[in-house]
Amino acid sequence: MDNEKITVVINTFKSEDKIRACLNSIDSKFKVIVVENSKNNKFKEMLEMHYSNVKCFLTGENLGYAKGNNFGLKKVNTQYALILNPDAILHPKTLNNFLNSTKKFPNFAIMGPSKQDEYNTSDKNKNKDDIFEVEKVKGFAMFLNLNQFKEVGFFDENFFIYLEEIDLCKRLKSKGKTIYLNKNLEINHIGGSSHNQSINLEMELSRNWHWMWSTFYFNKKHHGYFIALIKILGKFFSSVIKMIYYSLIFNKRLRKIYFQRFSGLLNSISGKKSWYRPQI
Repeated sequence: MDNEKITVVINTFKSEDKIRACLNSIDSKFKVIVVENSKNNKFKEMLEMHYSNVKCFLTGENLGYAKGNNFGLKKVNTQYALILNPDAILHPKTLNNFLNSTKKFPNFAIMGPSKQDEYNTSDKNKNKDDIFEVEKVKGFAMFLNLNQFKEVGFFDENFFIYLEEIDLCKRLKSKGKTIYLNKNLEINHIGGSSHNQSINLEMELSRNWHWMWSTFYFNKKHHGYFIALIKILGKFFSSVIKMIYYSLIFNKRLRKIYFQRFSGLLNSISGKKSWYRPQI
């Protein structure tokens, strides 16, 4: 049966308020693995009680996007997997449309849904099988053909969040693997809302730290240390100037944000690991 060919993997952290809508959009005939980055056994019990197709694993700590998704992918025993953010909503036909597409494009590595910022997919007259090759897709929804990952591996676990999916796409392309967008895969992504709203500030601080850390690490990995340093110098000095400015006008929130940017960059430049975790 086609539904036995794919498993949905959802990596979560403090997502109790968001994940229900996501799970409700997935047909119960498809298997779902939820990786919860905590020790929240009540969350696990709630999911497995209300959703017969869901198996929830607790990591005991916040592993981040890359390592958390790798954790889930290692438990998949189907040919295909869908990496899905907990604030994403599937169109009812999306999974079946994907499985139909694999019959025409059996050797793809990654296939992404139509809603990506850099592509205009609003033309209703496009053929539903209009699938085209791209360099990268966004990480909120990625259909993976697991047979194509033996040589490359999954996500680089040095990333905590940000740019890990772009890094994966670059590594796949360097090995001659194909990545597609499929206009017939409809997935709505709320964006920036995969966690509970009560922890917004701390999550914003964490995002700013990791964005800067990942930006330097990504450029160092793919272009070398000195090119990465040149690319990042503007952001480094901008963070310092804005941190000082917002301290002088007593804007505590923005001072914290730009301090986090400065700290993330400094740690990455000095070769330290992506160690920062949300203080919640």
